[in-house]
Amino acid sequence: MLRYLGHEQVAILDGGIQAWSSAGFPLSSEIPAEKIGDIQPVPQPDWIVDRETLQQRKDLPNVVVIDSRAPERWRGEVEPIDPIAGSVTGSINSFWKDVTTESGLLKSTDELAHHWSSTHSEDEVIAYCGSGVTACVNLFSLVMAGHPMHKLYPGGWSDWCSYLDEAN
Repeated sequence: MLRYLGHEQVAILDGGIQAWSSAGFPLSSEIPAEKIGDIQPVPQPDWIVDRETLQQRKDLPNVVVIDSRAPERWRGEVEPIDPIAGSVTGSINSFWKDVTTESGLLKSTDELAHHWSSTHSEDEVIAYCGSGVTACVNLFSLVMAGHPMHKLYPGGWSDWCSYLDEAN
């Protein structure tokens, strides 16, 4: 999200706070003093698509739509959040947790390249999830696997299913 806003000096703590602690790095409950920054947001509008764009592009050749939710949500068997279960017609499922190890670390670049081997760099990839958060894990892992930055449908299933009568 920070890179989307044009901030290039971004790092991700692989494995989160648990990995940090397990590696022996210090933790503190002290709240640091506020620092004033000077970031001027420069959004990357070509990194996202809206519902209308997804509707227009989803069935085109070389467009891959990835649903990043759990397989049972993609299949429409269960929906714990939204009023309607299902997925965008024509989407494929790649659960965001499949790009991480059991301990929550990102898989190696070789493993990620293998995971995404059916997605070619010339494909237009649009990822979504429930509301645009966990799809970013898949987008990040695609970049780590050597792919260009692809697109996010931030509205996700929550937005899509609210228009289901006209969008299916």
